[in-house]
Amino acid sequence: MRFMMIVKATQDSEAGVMPKQEMLEEMTRYNEELDRAGVLLAGEGLHPSSRGFRVRFEGGEKRLVDGPFTETKELIAGFWLIQVRSEEEAREWARRIPHPHPGIDTNVEVRRIFEAEDFGEEFTPELREREQRMRDNAEARGG
Repeated sequence: MRFMMIVKATQDSEAGVMPKQEMLEEMTRYNEELDRAGVLLAGEGLHPSSRGFRVRFEGGEKRLVDGPFTETKELIAGFWLIQVRSEEEAREWARRIPHPHPGIDTNVEVRRIFEAEDFGEEFTPELREREQRMRDNAEARGG
């Protein structure tokens, strides 16, 4: 089972305020625990939305919209991808997450990632093979 643990943005993270050394040390220790346990697939912080953009689908049209975006509480500041044996194990790792924004009330959202078998018969053997080929290519590139 794979899970994404999503760190929500704050006004500070959206303003580009970088974490203090103490926070970086706490996060590094946590990341090292995940790594030693063999469950860490990826973990990254994200630049503020002012340096990003969205793809907007509206009325059959598609356009790119540059940030910043105003809904700070809906934005993502970083994430971890973990692979564990059960939801309970994911919950245990989530309980250990250091507070990402000390002094600010915030959430880290945890969501299970769909696996091929979750899609049922609609995800045909041909589609599964194509998906696996892309995953293999990404892994070969180091991603």
